Amino acid sequence: MNTYKLIHIFTISSMLLFLSSNTKAQSDDYFKAYRSEWLQKAEKNMPSLARSIQKPLNIIEIRKNPEAFQGWKAISVSTADSLFTRPFNKTQPVMIDFGEHITGFFSCDITPSAITPDSPLRLKITFGEVPAELATPFDPFPGGLNRSWLQDEIITVMHMPATIKISRRVSFRYLKIEVMGNPAYPFMISSMECEALTSAQYPPKPLPENCNEMIREIDRVGLHTLRECMQTVFEDGPKRDQRLWIGDLYLQAMSNNYSFQQQDLTRRSLYLIAGLSHPNGYLHPCLYEKPTPHADSRRFLLEYALLFNVTLRDYLEATGDRETALSLWPVAKRQLDIIDTYLTDQGLMDFERANQQWWIFIDWRKELHKEVSLQGVSIFALEQSYHLARLLGKEDELKHLPMLIRKMKKAAHVNYFDKKSGLFKGLLNPQISYASQIWMILSGVASREEAEQALVALEQMEDACKPGTPYLYHYYIEALIESGLNTKAREKMIDYWGGMIQKGADTFWEAYDPEDDFLSPYNFFPINSYCHAWSCTPVYFIRKYPKIFQNRS
Repeated sequence: MNTYKLIHIFTISSMLLFLSSNTKAQSDDYFKAYRSEWLQKAEKNMPSLARSIQKPLNIIEIRKNPEAFQGWKAISVSTADSLFTRPFNKTQPVMIDFGEHITGFFSCDITPSAITPDSPLRLKITFGEVPAELATPFDPFPGGLNRSWLQDEIITVMHMPATIKISRRVSFRYLKIEVMGNPAYPFMISSMECEALTSAQYPPKPLPENCNEMIREIDRVGLHTLRECMQTVFEDGPKRDQRLWIGDLYLQAMSNNYSFQQQDLTRRSLYLIAGLSHPNGYLHPCLYEKPTPHADSRRFLLEYALLFNVTLRDYLEATGDRETALSLWPVAKRQLDIIDTYLTDQGLMDFERANQQWWIFIDWRKELHKEVSLQGVSIFALEQSYHLARLLGKEDELKHLPMLIRKMKKAAHVNYFDKKSGLFKGLLNPQISYASQIWMILSGVASREEAEQALVALEQMEDACKPGTPYLYHYYIEALIESGLNTKAREKMIDYWGGMIQKGADTFWEAYDPEDDFLSPYNFFPINSYCHAWSCTPVYFIRKYPKIFQNRS
């Protein structure tokens, strides 16, 4: 059974147990007095969508290439105009490149050729974000998610001429058209386009001319990734899952602060998350907009609930919008009760109990042990929440936090720091992971000297559990900067995100391991999201830290 299915099973059953044992009865509504106002404010901040018409550029072939990403490479064979001047070849699929990643609604016009059509025409249209999606058979489907996320559509045309409009919004760069059956007549595709959508309205300032070329390219691709995910909420991925996740929102919002500055989108996202919280006041990790906004009540993700507070603090600092921050302060304060629920007298989070009752994510690595990371994330969230309280003049409501934070830091250092190796590892599992070191650094448990020592030592350990996603890699870059390893931070960002670009990325991917092109949390790499929100954060680093990232070298 894959990781995703296991998460579904234990989050539903064990979280129900947690909710039923919570001190506030489920029949009560913790935020009943606020919900209506929050949801109204969410709708008031609905951004308008910018629309543009994108046309295909080239006819391509997808060829096997062991050197290419996932073993397949797109090769241009002619311009797209040639498609519209000749009868369609019913024996061979036609593959098309739009030249860049697009999120929107696809349409094309079908016209009869020399012979009158004597039967319906049936076409299969497959959309792909990367070439391998068009070359890899989808069936029999081995994945752990619903196959319907894969973007293949069968269209029946009863009469010609006709305009085909795909009703679902698609996210793609490449597409393949196949004729199904054996029509006894030729036909033509006379036009093709995609109406592209995004709520990103204002292009950010360009980088200086003397900026390193790869840094410039990473910034460009990062901006395009973020732009594609900016719809009427900050989506995690426009292909999959097309929903608002708190962890993605945190990284998108901080990147948005240094680029598009589309703050109505951040406000809307924050108000929706608050307005759709569980009746006990805890936050669902993700929500859907359609047909009407609603939360995914099956899932509860511990550190995402805590990251809401950090996102709100960042938003307040970026905008000065005290009205929104004060309105949502009760939500932030309530999330801190999660930590109280699992904190032992010793000052450590009770990982085993928390892990039974919540989904603790940290990263898509099934072998990752998360005990140390949970302690670090919890301390980090407490510190950021207290900072938020001080900005709002609410520190008296959290006056116990400074002492609690010190206690938790001391407990973490005493129990998790191995003086011999200079690395942090858990009591329940002595695994050495990047995640453990990262969160001990970002939480301030590690001293500056210990942080630098740990990060340098990690690179010498071949068996250390490495990040599997740009999500955790973001925090790795943060930890390097926090430790004063600025040159290393720049090198690692170029190696990691630049590595995706060298493998053909025009938007950054959900999961990426430089040593495994087929890594997938869902047991089937075509269902991965290849334009994913949590991957956009080089935009944040490059623009927030120009002295580190914008020099020419």
